[in-house]
Amino acid sequence: MAESIKNPAQSAVETRYLVMPQHANPFGTAFGGVIMGWIDMIASMAAQKHCGTEVVTAGIDSMSFEQPVRIGDQVVLRACVNYVSRTSMEVGVKVLREDLISNQSILATKAYLTFVAIDTNHKPIPAPPLNPQTEDEKRRANNAALRVKARKLLRQQVKTRIGKQ
Repeated sequence: MAESIKNPAQSAVETRYLVMPQHANPFGTAFGGVIMGWIDMIASMAAQKHCGTEVVTAGIDSMSFEQPVRIGDQVVLRACVNYVSRTSMEVGVKVLREDLISNQSILATKAYLTFVAIDTNHKPIPAPPLNPQTEDEKRRANNAALRVKARKLLRQQVKTRIGKQ
């Protein structure tokens, strides 16, 4: 059952990894699949934290690799719920590559994932509503609402085209 309204900061999760040789290709850059696995894991933690229940990944809606991540890099992953509809929610994840010498964080990857809250019988249940507080949270919620609308429109257009074939 849905709990009280929550703000995005209440779902925020952060973790850190050290990129090791087994995470990388022969050229020394991290495999996209490894980064994707880390993203899915932290995003599901944020969604679970928001819902207080089990969640399942419904989709990885967008992922962009902005900068390479190399063996020896420390990466910081930050995830937060951006948007909630009835049973689903969008979680945004940033992957930052930290340069410990210059003390600089560089955006390496960003992604948006959709999760569905489920009960013990694995049936969808309502997720707690989201109440963005800060200007940044409100901006992320508005952008997420646009992405949700665009995904729904695209699905409708694809269904219509498939129906015409």
